[in-house]
Parts: sequence; structure tokens; C-alpha cells
Amino acid sequence: MRKLLMVSAAATLAWAQPAAADTVTDWWDVANRYYNAAQGMPGPRSPDMERVTTRAALAMFEAVNAIDRRYHSHLGMPAASGAASQDAAAATAAHAVLLKHYPANKSALDESYLFVMTAIPDGAAKEAGKAVGLQAAALAMDAGGIDPAVEQVPYRPRTVPGEWVATALPSLDSYWPGFKPWVVDGPEALRPPPPPALTSAEYARDYEEVRRLGGKASSERTPKQTLVARYRQAFDITPSVRLATDAAGRSLVDNARLLAVYQMAFDDAVQAMVVAKQHYDYWRPVTAIRNGDRDGNPATQHDPAWVPLISTPNFQEYPCGHCTAAAVIGEVMKSASGWKAGQRVRVGSLLNPNAVTLTLGSWDEWVGEVSDSRMLGGVHYRFSNEAGEEIGRRAAQIVLAKALQPLARGKRRR
Repeated sequence: MRKLLMVSAAATLAWAQPAAADTVTDWWDVANRYYNAAQGMPGPRSPDMERVTTRAALAMFEAVNAIDRRYHSHLGMPAASGAASQDAAAATAAHAVLLKHYPANKSALDESYLFVMTAIPDGAAKEAGKAVGLQAAALAMDAGGIDPAVEQVPYRPRTVPGEWVATALPSLDSYWPGFKPWVVDGPEALRPPPPPALTSAEYARDYEEVRRLGGKASSERTPKQTLVARYRQAFDITPSVRLATDAAGRSLVDNARLLAVYQMAFDDAVQAMVVAKQHYDYWRPVTAIRNGDRDGNPATQHDPAWVPLISTPNFQEYPCGHCTAAAVIGEVMKSASGWKAGQRVRVGSLLNPNAVTLTLGSWDEWVGEVSDSRMLGGVHYRFSNEAGEEIGRRAAQIVLAKALQPLARGKRRR
């Protein structure tokens, strides 16, 4: 679950031309920017919107891998001519997927596509690459949708008959349980155990931590901790992805696999996290702390006027979504060939894109900082952060172990 930058449709036009690196990474970046921009659009969201970036990444992988045959196909894509243009295939695959999902942005997407394609020499290789890309896009757009056999139950506010509760419904739609997972057996396979009992020492410990450090008026939170809470709300991993995909010795299909694995693991982890939130329906610190005299735990101090440092998301607390996403990213990025042990991690902010890109010592350090930020912001307990991290790590490990595995040497193209 990502906190996303809200921008206007017009701003998307400025992003339409991919920067220099490689075709796959460029179009993944473009897909993310379109997705982020779409968060601010009016009207109801569709389930397809949640899968668009993954479909684009997977389509590019299938297209490039069909030409440079090194990994198992996830969608049953047949091998293509090794003479076909990989760049034409990747660009065509991504363009077709994005155009299907963002038809209102056809002009900008077509311009992006034209910039890439005009740089590829005309001829049979280019035309063959285009055909491969369209075939991969068609397969990707048919994958990862809603399973009609799964019941989607609208949220029902829990209250005593006749007693008022807030009327704003949670912003997590009821379609989340219905997605067909990419790799994980199902969201229940990653469900964490229940949160600690309200009367437990663990609950009191983590309650008091967020009460002391996560409140807007906290006198115990340091200036640096305040910055961490705000800066990590909407993280941008593009700088580090560029470092990994630009590393010497990596091929286009290696980069396509990395991004496809990341996107599939992200989707499966986020689905599990959302379904767990809906299952446990756990209260946020702002609710708990204002009602701390009613939780049956003498070790919790209640504060009827307490408010968090940052705005509380309008959905259930347990487990932490940011922590889930960060753990997925960390596990996948650590697996990338070319990512050196001890290499510094560079992460930006979508919330403040003009801020400097921060550098940390490792992915594990960054994941821990993201988790800390949610407690320091007053929106999560530490036990919820830990549960989210575990979902993300397990999802990434499962996808890395099962999806897009290397072909036996004798079956590789080269």
C-alpha cells in the first residue's frame, strides 16, 4: 500500500518521454508515474488499475525473454526469433498495456513510443520485435484479474444499533480479496497471527511507544525522527533501481525479470496485507489512545485529545502497509545480480519530489526506517510494523523462489 503523490493529468505529459537507461527500466518508470498520477483522478477505481504496472512489467519480461530465452515464461509465451529487436518488443509491450489502461493519455503515450521506435533501425528485426511485444501484452492483460468465484463483501461498520460512528467508509475497496495472486497460493497463506491482546504487556509497550513518540505534540520525538516520519510517507525507489539495472553485466532480460518479480511480489504481498486488515479490522492509535481507559489494560495511559503527527489513513491498522511494501522491495533488491554487498541505498520521496535523495547503508536499514516512520507518525504500532514486514519478506521470497526461474543451460538461447 503506497502513499502516492496526487498530480493532475496535465503533469503526466511532462513525464511521457523516458529518460536514458534501458528500455525496460524507462517504461517501468513511466508506468509508475502514470499510476501515481491516476490516484488523483475523480471517479471510482477499478480493480484493473491495481494491476497495470505489473502487467506492463510482466509484458516486457515476456517479450524480451521470448527473444533472449533465459528464464521460464510465467504466461506461456512461446519463443520468438532471436533476431527480433528486444527494445522494440519491450517498448511495444509496455505501450500496449498502458494504452489499454490509460486511453485518455493516448497522445502522450504515442509520443513516448514514437521517441523509442524512431531510434530503432527500420527493418525485419524491428517489425518482429513489435509483433512479439503485442503478443506479450495480450497475454499480460488477460492475467492477474479478479476471480469471479471469490465473494466480494462490502464493508459494514461495526457499531451498537443506534450509536453514531464515522460515516466515511474505508478507502480499501471490497475487490481486494478477489484478485488472482500471481505466485502466492492466496492471501490467507501470508496472513499474520492476530495482534496482541489488549490486556497484554506487548500491547501496552507498543501503545505507549506510539503515544509518546507519534503524537503531534510529542516532546520526546527528535527533529530527525519527525523528518523520518514525514519523508518516508511516499518513498521513491527509482534511484536505487537505476543503480541496479545499470550495473555492468546485466542484460535487458535480467532487468525485465527483476522488475516483473518485484511487481508480482508487491501485488501478492499487498493483497495479503489488505485482506488481513479487513479480517482483523483493528483500531488505529488515534482511536485506541483516546479510549485507553476502556481497553482493560492498566499499563496504558489514555489521552482524550491525542492526535497523530501525520494524517491517519482511512482504513484498518493491522498489519502495516508501508512496512509490507518496503520489505518486498528490500528482499527483491538484495537479490539483484550486480547489487554489491555494502552498496549504499538511494531513496527519494514522492511526497516531496524536490527534496534531496537520501542515502542509507543497506536495504535492511531502509526497511527498518520505513517501519519506524509509521510509528513516529502516530499511525501504527510496532507489532503491526513487524507483521507487515514479515508479509513482505515472505511474499518476496516465495516469488523469487518460484517465478521466472532460469532455464537449464541447454535450453537457453545463448
